[in-house]
Amino acid sequence: MSTDLRFDGLGLPLLTLRMLIVDFPGLPAPAVHVSTIYPKRLELSLYDDMGAFEPWRTALGIAPDAVVLREQGERTRVLEGSVDLAGCDVRLIAYGKRPEIGGADA
Repeated sequence: MSTDLRFDGLGLPLLTLRMLIVDFPGLPAPAVHVSTIYPKRLELSLYDDMGAFEPWRTALGIAPDAVVLREQGERTRVLEGSVDLAGCDVRLIAYGKRPEIGGADA
């Protein structure tokens, strides 16, 4: 993190967010995270809606084989993928419940 970073130093992820709003207004709204720690990163998080990951993945052009599925604890599944959009590292993350083993969701 740069201690001399000014607000305009976050322009790249904010401009990328603006582009995504214009280009994909019908996609489900994600939680958005921009940070001074990673000033060239835009993080889009989807909570309790794993189904919203696929339309976002397609829109962002993230290759299916670039997506990682992992488990977080005993109850949560996480899908992650990223893409470079004009120099901005766009990270797409979805969190959802892990299906019960032997349950109706299995």
